[in-house]
Amino acid sequence: MDFKKASAYIESLYEKRKLTQKQYTEDTELKDFVPVVDDDVARMLQVLITMVKPQKILEIGTSIGFSTVSMAKVIKHYGGKIITIEMDAEVARQAIENFKREGVEEQIEVIIGEACTVISGMNEEFDLIFQDVGDKKLYGEMLEDYIRVLKPGGLLLAEDTLFPVVDFGSAFGDSTKMWCESLDTFNKKIADCPQFESTLLPIGDGLTVAVKRTS
Repeated sequence: MDFKKASAYIESLYEKRKLTQKQYTEDTELKDFVPVVDDDVARMLQVLITMVKPQKILEIGTSIGFSTVSMAKVIKHYGGKIITIEMDAEVARQAIENFKREGVEEQIEVIIGEACTVISGMNEEFDLIFQDVGDKKLYGEMLEDYIRVLKPGGLLLAEDTLFPVVDFGSAFGDSTKMWCESLDTFNKKIADCPQFESTLLPIGDGLTVAVKRTS
């Protein structure tokens, strides 16, 4: 299959949707931020949330909030809640303005801080965790905490997990090798983890979908 042709066809089917990455970023005043998820990943988040109806979602890596808004527009219909963590205070403030613009601020709590520190201090449980943090080495480092705070039967979703096979050229210098090695380690941990049933979908830059086993 020609995946490039298939992707173009799929995007053409959804081009009339109101919430798109392109329009969302154009409507955002701040222009210096960590890249947000692609439209196909945003749609997959919405499909999965519609299926399982998680009451409590934990997002690691808010950026300007495109993925947060995509999820919030679904949970708004049944009263769910998102806690999202962003380390950059300026970017977090912009995300909050975006949430107000999109009418979903009531569904979202923003925590500004280092993800490792914030999550290590959490005692509550979540029905769904979405990870898209800019510091890719944290993926594997925080896995044990994810297992701890994720309810049995809950979903762990991780973006950018196909970085190990993406050709970045020289765009990011030495960071590229570190990102790829870290994500390769995370991917292998998830694939071999007895607590999860998982797969890696070739959408966006790779989306891992893992269900925490109930026994």
